[in-house]
Amino acid sequence: MKPGTYSTPNSVSTTTGRLLARNRTWFYLEYLHIVFRSRALAKKGLYSREAWAKSSADVLALYERRGGQLTVEGLDQLHKLNGPVVFVANHMSTAETQILPGFIQPVRDVTFVVKDSLMKGPVFGPIMRAVDGIGVTQKDARGDFETVMKEGCERLAKGMSVVIFPEGTRSRIFQPSQFNSLGTKLAKRAGVCMMPVALKTDFWGNGKLLRTFGPLDCRKQAHFKFGAPVMPEGNGKEAQEYALEFIQKHVQMWDRKPGQVVELPGFAAT
Repeated sequence: MKPGTYSTPNSVSTTTGRLLARNRTWFYLEYLHIVFRSRALAKKGLYSREAWAKSSADVLALYERRGGQLTVEGLDQLHKLNGPVVFVANHMSTAETQILPGFIQPVRDVTFVVKDSLMKGPVFGPIMRAVDGIGVTQKDARGDFETVMKEGCERLAKGMSVVIFPEGTRSRIFQPSQFNSLGTKLAKRAGVCMMPVALKTDFWGNGKLLRTFGPLDCRKQAHFKFGAPVMPEGNGKEAQEYALEFIQKHVQMWDRKPGQVVELPGFAAT
């Protein structure tokens, strides 16, 4: 295994797990067990940063036991950080909010910008409040901007990194036109670096009624890649373009079929 990478060991999945790989009932029963265990700790004021990383690792282990494969690249970029950063990532499914903390939190305290309904909800609310999440309405653009700038700068000043999904909502297809500059603006205002994260997590589909509980195909491989941090300068345009191109390049590469040639954009930093 290359330095700075993680790949699911071949010995992790079980025969039973592989047989149940497409049975979402069993997957979600185990997943809800993890969620409600975390919620119970949060309600008691015992959901520590270590507990968050552990529950995140448990979700990853659930996916892997069912035959799933995850490859993570660029972990060395996390270990090189000298301070908090704003992570900007594409938002494909529930999986990234559940699994990313297991890789980031052991290195650096982190939180997420999430929907306000999650912050206030009866199930995930106690968990997100315990990890100091930032809630946005997704209905009041100006109000949400001010919330992220104010609360984001407060978290970053305390040494806590912030994960933002600029697309705002989950989408199987990465659409650069929907990838706003909120993360770039937060990093610039706080005087910290921004780090792009490219994700492929379409094994966990989005449900029609309950978005979290969608179709599953744990045979699909998942990918995370952390890019080099960049400090937004001037109006932040170059940093924003770098993040866009980094994410688009890797999502297209992971999506291409065997033998298919995909023209990928160049980008400023590697």
